[in-house]
Amino acid sequence: MQDVVTLEKKLGRAVGRAVGDFNMIAEGDRILVAVSGGKDSYTMLHLLRQLAERAPVSFELEVVNIDQGHPGYPADVLHDYMKRENYRFTMIEEDTYSIVTEKIPANKTFCSLCSRLRRGILYRVATELRCNKIALGHHRDDIIQTFFLNLMFAGQLAAMPPKLVASSGHIVLRPLLYCAEDDIAAFSEAMKFPILPCDLCGSQDNLQRKVVGRMIDQMERERPGMKASFLAALQNVRPSQLLDKELWAQLGLEAARDLPEAAASGESSSSVIAPARLVRNAG
Repeated sequence: MQDVVTLEKKLGRAVGRAVGDFNMIAEGDRILVAVSGGKDSYTMLHLLRQLAERAPVSFELEVVNIDQGHPGYPADVLHDYMKRENYRFTMIEEDTYSIVTEKIPANKTFCSLCSRLRRGILYRVATELRCNKIALGHHRDDIIQTFFLNLMFAGQLAAMPPKLVASSGHIVLRPLLYCAEDDIAAFSEAMKFPILPCDLCGSQDNLQRKVVGRMIDQMERERPGMKASFLAALQNVRPSQLLDKELWAQLGLEAARDLPEAAASGESSSSVIAPARLVRNAG
């Protein structure tokens, strides 16, 4: 098992790469860091503070947690941790728990409504705290799962964008997009972050996301490196090899060049990393 220093450096490099690749942070930014009390958001907060200490630009972090009214919610645990670590911390009390449990039947999943309510609260609070950006703790495995969920159940090739302009005008960031969940879990355990349980969606085992997550984990066990390959694929899109006619029209395509043999047959080869050439207005 990797030690905490090695994990911290590995995860820190991944966050730095994500921030650089997608120009996530600029001089003077005020970033609302949404902390749920789970391993992912604790890790994100820790790494963003480290980045703030060494980055060539100056930016501020405002840490926010939403107490959604879950019975027995241990708000004091978060208050104590944030005070001990000297974070600027705000806890927002909004009883979305009652709304979700009232509106959604017991045998249905709560995630969609719960996340919409939580997102709306974060946008409002970001405005109140004068934050222009919001950081969320979605990691590599979340992004891969979202891709497969869209592929299997929505008929779309889409994942989670690393950087998004929300309807409120705020820019939403996902700094952990290159971080593997296993590394985050190991780091969180080594750091002894005070994890808060989720008594709502986290208690539902029939979520499509959990089912897809188990499927991907099984693929990784059978063929180690598959998750890394999935992430690489999302960074190596070949529009001319897809069937979206509107995309073809936007790119002015008449036809696409042949892929190298290894790519066409699905083999793994360093020779197929370069994107396929696009043929524009070929006669």
